[in-house]
Amino acid sequence: MNITRVPAPQAIASLEGFSAIIDARSEDEFALDHMPGAVNWPTLRNEERRIVGTTYKQISAFEARKRGAAMAARNIADHIDRHVLQVPKHWQPLVYCWRGGQRSNALALILGQIGFKVSLVEGGYQAFRRAVIDDLPPLVAPLQWRVVCGNTGTGKTRLLQALLAEGAQVLDLEALASHRASVLGAIPGVAQPSQKHFETRIWERLRSFDPARPVFVESESRKVGNVVVPDALMQAMRAARCVRLLLAEDERVALLLEDYAPLLQDADFLCGRLDVLREMRGKLTVQGWQEHVRAGRFDALVRELLQQHYDPGYEHSIGRSFSRYAQAPVHVARDRSADAMADLARRIMASDEAG
Repeated sequence: MNITRVPAPQAIASLEGFSAIIDARSEDEFALDHMPGAVNWPTLRNEERRIVGTTYKQISAFEARKRGAAMAARNIADHIDRHVLQVPKHWQPLVYCWRGGQRSNALALILGQIGFKVSLVEGGYQAFRRAVIDDLPPLVAPLQWRVVCGNTGTGKTRLLQALLAEGAQVLDLEALASHRASVLGAIPGVAQPSQKHFETRIWERLRSFDPARPVFVESESRKVGNVVVPDALMQAMRAARCVRLLLAEDERVALLLEDYAPLLQDADFLCGRLDVLREMRGKLTVQGWQEHVRAGRFDALVRELLQQHYDPGYEHSIGRSFSRYAQAPVHVARDRSADAMADLARRIMASDEAG
């Protein structure tokens, strides 16, 4: 038989060596989280999995296995028709399901019978998930963190992108979370990942870093939208060296109008998001902001949000959250442009190397 059972840590260490990584779970299970680079070939699809589970509970395990086998056989045949007929004999997939049980075994058996060398993850996704949780603290600990601080609209994300383009190591938590980390930070039309998949994305990025070089990260709070930064990473960030970014207020307003342009096109949605601030900032204040939205006075809206909401909140929390903020060197961006951020990135990298 051409099937090799591989412990999850061993599979993780050699992911790049497989021709394909195949997740045999249902579509919903795959969407919740999956191994990096995996493709979804459901042995049982969402509704089929529900039917099999109901049959198991209401009739018997034997009847459930019969129905499941018929469904799985059809699905596996479909996957072979769609994806396997064109691959060469030396194609070597890694296959897993929830616990490394019947679903992945059924798919691996057929692929092995064809003549492919198949690796099967022992313990399936659950073993992979345990490995991710166990790996996060030791991956975080040796890294030299540099926390980019600065009030809302100072261009922290743009600076991170410039640092990355200049060759620096960057962990962009907002990109990984698909959220801009504020009450208005939801990205229209883009769903956030699950907490598990957010952690997998972080884990995957951490594995690529060189501990001998600094890693730049933004001064996020514990929550980025609906997902939570892992404890080990949050603790390391809060104890790390900081870099403080400044930008003139007019530039900050213009930057936010650019970055949040899609949000400004949906007045009802934007007003609904502002409602969240009623308890914190008061009913009349929020109503004034909503009137700005309805009248298209976005410059005034952004300026008041900065002055009355974002800046006071940031100044109140930043020093308490990041223990070395008071010692942070201050870097002033001349404007919000890509050229200015690239120049600033080079200066920050040079000063970090010098000091």
